[in-house]
Amino acid sequence: MIRFYNTLSRKKEVFKPIRKNSVGLYTCGPTVYYFAHIGNLKTYIFEDLLRRTLEYNGYRVKQVMNITDVGHLTGDRDMGEDKLEKEAKKERKSAWDLARFYAKAFFADTKKLNILPPHKTARATVYIKGQIKLVQILEKKGYTYQTRDGIYFDTSKLKDYGKLAKQNLKELKEGARVEKNPEKRNPTDFALWKFAKPGEKRQMEWASPWGKHSFPGWHIECSAISTHFLGQPFDIHTGGVDHIPIHHTNEIAQSESAYGKPLARYWLHGEFLVLDKARMGKSEGNIITLQKLIDKGFNPLSYRYLTLGAHYRSKLKFTWKALLAAERGLDNLYHEIALLNFLKNKKTAGKTALKKKFEKDFLEAINNDLDIPRALAVLQNLLRSNLSPAIKLELAFEFDKVLGLELKRGGKIPKLPTKVSAQADRLRKRVEALGYTIEDTPEGPFLWLKRI
Repeated sequence: MIRFYNTLSRKKEVFKPIRKNSVGLYTCGPTVYYFAHIGNLKTYIFEDLLRRTLEYNGYRVKQVMNITDVGHLTGDRDMGEDKLEKEAKKERKSAWDLARFYAKAFFADTKKLNILPPHKTARATVYIKGQIKLVQILEKKGYTYQTRDGIYFDTSKLKDYGKLAKQNLKELKEGARVEKNPEKRNPTDFALWKFAKPGEKRQMEWASPWGKHSFPGWHIECSAISTHFLGQPFDIHTGGVDHIPIHHTNEIAQSESAYGKPLARYWLHGEFLVLDKARMGKSEGNIITLQKLIDKGFNPLSYRYLTLGAHYRSKLKFTWKALLAAERGLDNLYHEIALLNFLKNKKTAGKTALKKKFEKDFLEAINNDLDIPRALAVLQNLLRSNLSPAIKLELAFEFDKVLGLELKRGGKIPKLPTKVSAQADRLRKRVEALGYTIEDTPEGPFLWLKRI
């Protein structure tokens, strides 16, 4: 039995998929106008753990991720510049080339973090027709109105607008989202489709029923893409907590108004990575990229290991000291696995009951709203147990299907250089100077390369 904390209900619920043994999972993807920072990547690691947990439980998962390559305006508002167009001018590139470059960089980063690739990746610019169709449905049903700069969704038409954020319309009107647009009927109304400004020459624009020079709003792409690939409703929708009050709230409003049924049954959101008491973000000017960690000599998986130590619904404070501690912890874990590889042929009695207890404890941890810190503790207890090396290794590799730390690769025993092997006993200090340690075990000397 899996339980997830559903943002929509604000409580843990037993997960029951719409179709037996099958899960439709939609994960909000990046806006590809710049490199993803490690705060962004924390969310994608959480979503990877979610998918791996579902698959560990035997579900067939279909994961869909959008790539926002148009229409995301600065400040998440309906009056700013398009982030792609703005950055393209700054870098003197075409918006199309810019989007391709940063999308490629994003997936290079996720690969380094051992994040499984989505089953389907959908660029917003490829699904323009579906977005136009969705706006037309909303228009026909009376949920829209037109201004000089676009087609807007009238949030006053919905009694439950803001239900995901647990805010009523009055609270939202009095909040920080109020914008100086005299043509909007309500401050919370949002753009479904935008018109290019008079005299403006955009690189990304399309002919639509509302004009020759137009482009989609940000929120419409996720509704169109998720429904296209997963139907409506689908099982799980995820993203960062910053999506709750605006982006996901607006997705729900437009999708449920268009089709008269829920968009998704379970909504899961990951908390921020915190740096110097503030969330990490490009607008805050405090971003750290994965490449910066690599340039400082860190294994990218050390960052993954760091994030596993905090629950996905908890803020995680980033410091270089904490990352260094995580790297040491991961190196120690690889050392333990390599030693087990060395000792795995040692004949010891099996302990079936204890093995089953570790399997049960691990499953209970991950199925309790992805309690990965507890799952890591189960792994550490396993390694300290008196089970045989072979069984420990078997379970560690099984648990790593969820943790994604590449224990099989990291725990390989390094080959002993010939010049070291020939004189290992006499030259132990020189061996250590080369970065190796030699440990005496009942099965003979065990060589370990300190840094993978």
